[in-house]
Amino acid sequence: MHKILTFHDQLRLINERSTAFRAAVAAAPSLDLQVPTHPERTLFDLVQHVGMGRRKSAAIVAAGPADAPPDKSAWEDGMGAPREREALLAWWTASVEQLTSALREAGPDRGCWTWWGDSPSPQTSGAWARRQVPEIAVHTYDAQLTVGAPQPLPNEVALDGFDDCQYTLCATTVAWPHEPAVVDYHATEGRSWRLRLSRDGARVARFGEPAASEDPGTADASARGTASDLVLFFYGRIPLDSLKWDGDRRIFDQLIAWDPSV
Repeated sequence: MHKILTFHDQLRLINERSTAFRAAVAAAPSLDLQVPTHPERTLFDLVQHVGMGRRKSAAIVAAGPADAPPDKSAWEDGMGAPREREALLAWWTASVEQLTSALREAGPDRGCWTWWGDSPSPQTSGAWARRQVPEIAVHTYDAQLTVGAPQPLPNEVALDGFDDCQYTLCATTVAWPHEPAVVDYHATEGRSWRLRLSRDGARVARFGEPAASEDPGTADASARGTASDLVLFFYGRIPLDSLKWDGDRRIFDQLIAWDPSV
């Protein structure tokens, strides 16, 4: 059975992963190290990118119900992140505090603008809180990899994170532009998801739910690995061959290339 994390859980995990991110940056011999998963970025660039993302998310949540995100002036002062390490770490901490403060003030049910309106995930502050956890966790992996000490995502983060990836980032009413297909994902921790791709879009169901038992019974492609590896694959941090996969590899390539917003 899928464990549903509470809003309190999400805030706790945001803080835990943000602390791990900060520790990786603090341990780096230089802020000019190249980030292996984003060769065009230095570690400083990564901190600034992720910190600005948290500030923007905080502004979106604080704005409440809206048809568009707030103006850039609501979350960026035009100065960027400071380059001196201690000041940069303090700036990062303040960025996360802005996010968690906005979420705590909003609670889990406040309506707000989201960019995932064609997915089944709600357009609420609670959904924003959930989305933050895998985002920060994957960037924490980036920072750890940069300093030569990558760690898998914690199980609690990865299992809920992959579920969110499927329901928020993958599920859509936008038509799948290729032949219909069924893709199964299996986490070695004991959870599985089925993704159905068709002209009706991308539909997701957890194994054990009625929708996952619809025909066809056999997937056209499947991938198995730890929940951490499934998330890292989904975010393009590790290749498909890092997982145990079966079936038509072309479907995974099509999924990676597909952008429903275009």
